Amino acid sequence: MLEATIEGIGFWGSGLPDWDSACAWMRTGARNDGAPARPSPQLLAANERRRAPATVAVALEAALAACEAADRAPASLPAVFTSTHGELAITDYMCATLATEPLAISPTRFHNSVHNAAAGYWTIGAGAHGPATALSAGVYSFAQGLLEAMVQLHAGEQAVLLVAYDGASSGPLAQVAPSTGLLGAALVLSRTPCVELPRIGVRLHGDAQPEAATAPPAGPLSQLLGGNVMQPALPLLEAVAMEQEQLWLPSGPSQWLQVDINHG
Repeated sequence: MLEATIEGIGFWGSGLPDWDSACAWMRTGARNDGAPARPSPQLLAANERRRAPATVAVALEAALAACEAADRAPASLPAVFTSTHGELAITDYMCATLATEPLAISPTRFHNSVHNAAAGYWTIGAGAHGPATALSAGVYSFAQGLLEAMVQLHAGEQAVLLVAYDGASSGPLAQVAPSTGLLGAALVLSRTPCVELPRIGVRLHGDAQPEAATAPPAGPLSQLLGGNVMQPALPLLEAVAMEQEQLWLPSGPSQWLQVDINHG
């Protein structure tokens, strides 16, 4: 079993602009109706904040919040960025433009279309020179991102930043790749035990579904933000906030992640 301490959590979801707001929603049902429509990550210069797509903004907002909660310098951490679709709004724009007026493609919007855009903005904004991984595994993207971060810890990293995010789809893509709202979640995971912080153990089960493995029921966050394709990240956050001791995450067509949580 791969083990890690959760040193910090960052969160931004439509209507829940930080981890404290998410916890308040889960525990009391309270929500701030005046929450902004999208985050404004202070890691970026003002002109970059304006140009950055919404998925980059939500990824960086959650990532910086997790680093601050962990009291870790953002530049010091290797990072794993996982997203199911990346920036679908820009993908829709590019497809429509290529079909109607291909010479009008915006170079700025094109460079924001690549799947590692958020990781690139993060390394520039944080001044991070360590490795940054960008991955996608369809509906299993969060589970595979978590596994990647845990393996990096097991391979020798002292701490790893995991960032999971997705945005809304638009145009014809909304029919084949539906997703609504903005959602970003980040964890700083470390090898350092701390009795005051939650610790997780992750075990990969393949080939056959374990008898105990069942998809987690929809909790408060999933009920509110389940339209976003990064919803699979929410059960772990719910389990940490609500002090559950175990959950199972589908991680592939015939794979499951068993996640045990010690709340200290």
